[in-house]
Amino acid sequence: MAEQRHALVTWSGDLLTGSGTIDYVSSGVFSRMPVSWAARTGPHNGKTSPEELLAAAHGSCFSMAFSSRLAKNGTPATKLNVRAEVTFDNASGGWKVTKSVITVEGDVPGIDLETFRTIAEDAKDNCPISIALKGNVELVVEVSLAATGG
Repeated sequence: MAEQRHALVTWSGDLLTGSGTIDYVSSGVFSRMPVSWAARTGPHNGKTSPEELLAAAHGSCFSMAFSSRLAKNGTPATKLNVRAEVTFDNASGGWKVTKSVITVEGDVPGIDLETFRTIAEDAKDNCPISIALKGNVELVVEVSLAATGG
């Protein structure tokens, strides 16, 4: 069965001087998050952006996919520290999301770095958010093992 999620957003004014809020999301986990064009293209000044939310979505999606693959490999993670960084750039004459870099450090007993890297690449290529971005956004994963890992 398909699952659907939603967000309610309000925007007032034009693009450059206007602002908005993410008023509500279907889970109710967060609400009233301010957004603006200036926060997307410069300092955030306490406001979020679609790119920041995309980074959160990509990082959490990757974490779940990677965790699942590590467990199926017989090397479940004790802990994964994941950072997702999304680049929003105007270099080609129009603003677009150009890159998503996932950096992961794992505490994974019994695994070597090369196996960890291979499984991370698979998770990066095949988590649902990566699949949605594939072909439009450069996807990168950088890995390291914690000293207590494999």
